[in-house]
Amino acid sequence: MIVPVVLAGGVGSRLWPLSRALLPKQFIHFPRQQGSLFQNTLSRLEGLDYLGDPLVVCNADHRFLVAEQLRLLGQDRSTILLEPVGRNTAPAVAMAAMVAQRHNDDPVILILPADHVIENVSAFHAAIAAAENLARRQLLVTFGIVPDAPETGYGYIQQGPALEDKTGFKVVRFVEKPDLDTAQSYLASGSYFWNSGMFMFTASRYLQELERYAPDIYASCASAFAAIEAGDDFDQIPAEPFVTCRSESIDCAVMEKTDNAAVVHLDAGWNDLGSWDAVWEVQDQDGDGNIISGDVLSVEVVNSYIQSQSRLVAAVGMEDVVIVETADAVLVANKAKAQAVKQIVEQLEAAKRSESINHTLVYRPWGSYESLAMGDGYQVKHIVVNPGASLSLQLHHRRAEHWTVIKGSGLICCDDKEFMLHANGSTFIPLGSKHRLSNPGVEPVELIEVQIGDYLGEDDIVRFEDIYGRAE
Repeated sequence: MIVPVVLAGGVGSRLWPLSRALLPKQFIHFPRQQGSLFQNTLSRLEGLDYLGDPLVVCNADHRFLVAEQLRLLGQDRSTILLEPVGRNTAPAVAMAAMVAQRHNDDPVILILPADHVIENVSAFHAAIAAAENLARRQLLVTFGIVPDAPETGYGYIQQGPALEDKTGFKVVRFVEKPDLDTAQSYLASGSYFWNSGMFMFTASRYLQELERYAPDIYASCASAFAAIEAGDDFDQIPAEPFVTCRSESIDCAVMEKTDNAAVVHLDAGWNDLGSWDAVWEVQDQDGDGNIISGDVLSVEVVNSYIQSQSRLVAAVGMEDVVIVETADAVLVANKAKAQAVKQIVEQLEAAKRSESINHTLVYRPWGSYESLAMGDGYQVKHIVVNPGASLSLQLHHRRAEHWTVIKGSGLICCDDKEFMLHANGSTFIPLGSKHRLSNPGVEPVELIEVQIGDYLGEDDIVRFEDIYGRAE
């Protein structure tokens, strides 16, 4: 059996302002794409034989995003493994391997980052079949992308002699991102391949090599696995001892050190969508070399990516640029400098600005809310509560709220009162009152919430009951 392990814990800061900490790139539906990158990672496995239920490793903050996107795929039997903190890929794969052994004895596990684009699915399946044969021979297999340019943004794998069955090659070494001259020499040699970050091996073989070459990581993960909190919907990795685990990539911890690494070639239209210029490359450009989506007007614009989400964007006389507009931020960048967007995110984080964390539209397990206006002592939100969903029973210490329903009907609980509130109806939630909004109907409930108080942060919530496990 092959168990797909999807690593979905990345942030994707180079795709800001679309990608944010609470809605990273792997869960975003990009224009002209069917489904999110995460969903596509699973969808392109369809048709493979002996495929087990997926195992997804993600940040605990993204658990409801993952669960909903799996539900839409009909993947209700998937295991969702929640990391309390990110510790890079070596610990994440170790935890997944231990969980996979618990369910399937000692399966072959296929490690897939959740943010890749692969255009040729049949070539991808052929590479998986070749890698599976090698993995069952106790080799640790990586997928080397056949390069078509001297790319300086990727690490490389140098291949050695062909293995006996000619399906793969021994790995000579892994090398870090090179300068342009070195990358050109790699391309000319024909023996270097881009490091895809995808792997295949048996769970036991990986854990044996991890224990040998990174025993501290193995020990931390084994302790965390012994204390894992298994629930109906999620498996929670305990914060202790996982937070003390060393952060390390699978390449540095194992693959660069083991004598049992093999590489299988993959020539399937692969891209890791690491920056906006990569998003431009993988989509079909118009006659001027542009990718344009949303409400955009352009004059004499060529070879550019322009995306609008909430308002008109007009561009004149632009070449090789990226313009991405969201409700609360606009990015304008030279396409050749798209990798540097990460530095903008670092500045936002240093300034503790919310634009690095979430959008004005924020998804919650019960639905979503969007901030419409904010000023000194007030905030206005548009709230959508899905059918059958419910906010937690909660109170606020520093704000009162006015609710007006604009669509549907909601069940309101406020202290000792409980009543239905219909479209055009309104109610007041006093400061300090225990309250809850539920949607017992079959259509979404929409309301406008006006918050009044001296502090309006999302952390001014005390939860008493919550069907999503978020109560104090």
